[in-house]
Amino acid sequence: MKHLKIAVLALLLIASYSNANAQDKENPWMLTFGTNAIDISTASDATSGYFGSYKFDGNNVNVIPWLSRVSVARYIGKGFGLELAGAMNKVDRPWGAGSDVTFFGLDLNVKYDLNNAFGQTGWFDPFLYAGLGENWVGAENGLGLNLGAGFNAWISDNVGINFTSGYKKVNTPVDFKMFQHSLGLTWKFGNKDNDGDGVNNKDDKCPEVAGLAEFGGCPDTDIDNDGVMDCCDKCPEVAGLAEFKGCPDTDGDGVQDSKDKCPEVAGLKTLHGCPDTDGDGVADGDDACIDVPGPKGNSGCPYKDTDEDGVIDIIDRCVEVPGPASNEGCPEIFVDQETVNEAAKGINFDTGKSAIRPEVATILDNVADILKQNQNLQFRFSIEGHTDSTGSAARNMDLSNARANAVKTYLVNKGVSANRLTTKGFGQTSPIDSNATKEGRFNNRRVEINEVK
Repeated sequence: MKHLKIAVLALLLIASYSNANAQDKENPWMLTFGTNAIDISTASDATSGYFGSYKFDGNNVNVIPWLSRVSVARYIGKGFGLELAGAMNKVDRPWGAGSDVTFFGLDLNVKYDLNNAFGQTGWFDPFLYAGLGENWVGAENGLGLNLGAGFNAWISDNVGINFTSGYKKVNTPVDFKMFQHSLGLTWKFGNKDNDGDGVNNKDDKCPEVAGLAEFGGCPDTDIDNDGVMDCCDKCPEVAGLAEFKGCPDTDGDGVQDSKDKCPEVAGLKTLHGCPDTDGDGVADGDDACIDVPGPKGNSGCPYKDTDEDGVIDIIDRCVEVPGPASNEGCPEIFVDQETVNEAAKGINFDTGKSAIRPEVATILDNVADILKQNQNLQFRFSIEGHTDSTGSAARNMDLSNARANAVKTYLVNKGVSANRLTTKGFGQTSPIDSNATKEGRFNNRRVEINEVK
């Protein structure tokens, strides 16, 4: 037993220096030879523990020290493989009384390499398996379910030590459960060399073309004379750069031609090899103002500010009239009062009437246009009605209010918001001319429009 421990430790020490990987598509076959031990759950297990007394007296754990288990496995892909395994042993009789009986099992298992899920671990190669098998126990036989785990400890690229431990539930005239453990030597093989150059496919950079080992299995040729051997040249017939695996960068901007949207004009990597003359982050080909920086959202052109008030036109509510940004580019003070006064000259009425005269309608149309201009929309206005001295003061007060309301109604119908307009009548109290003459009384029968401050 002491010598066996020393041998196992020596093999594990050797395995710790190995860089071998698991069974894979380059070594798809695996052959394993070894010995196995079986522990069948019997009545004696109730007092000695499920795994038995370990006295190796045939009572609980049964071991055949010579070759007693053989398996062959084939890698399928993505970590999965199929294994066909056969084993023989002598076991406690699972039913009835009597001496030990011969056991023989033939199993077909699906194996999964855990390195495929967690990454390669070098020499250590753990796996899980599940499958079905036919089991012969003495003169009886039955189908069994297999579940288990194990690992391979690789000594070299192709040779390793295999340990497997599994659970079986066997369906014979009397169902029983058992554990089967095995230790053996495993060998993986099947590596190919398609081009016959002595370099295995897994290490051959040119697996279909014969070459030299010093060039990774590729031939010593460089058709385009760019210093990149054809074996590693992605563009073998066009001279290129090593940093681009032999592919060209015609304009020398650090972007290889296959990824360069402007392969003949040096540009920026961030713009896929295209230039940006004004440095605004918009490639020249997409920039409507190639020499003046501007945002991408405006096709590389600066936003216009017609009134030069520092508020760009797209957010300036008064594009042609300067005003602070705090007021959306519109003036905070009404600057068009004189314009309104001038436009409103001539809003006069016939004696005793509040109807809008035809010539006054034209005047009011111009006034409405002024009040609706963007820079004036924030201001409110008072429409003030007046009369001459004809008639009673009370009658003239009502008439002045009617004239003011008539003008308001007209302006509202022309699109001026009603909440911006107020009306007030002054009657005959505020004449601007003499009531002693016909012309003076005409001038007094008027409406004025003023900003409400």
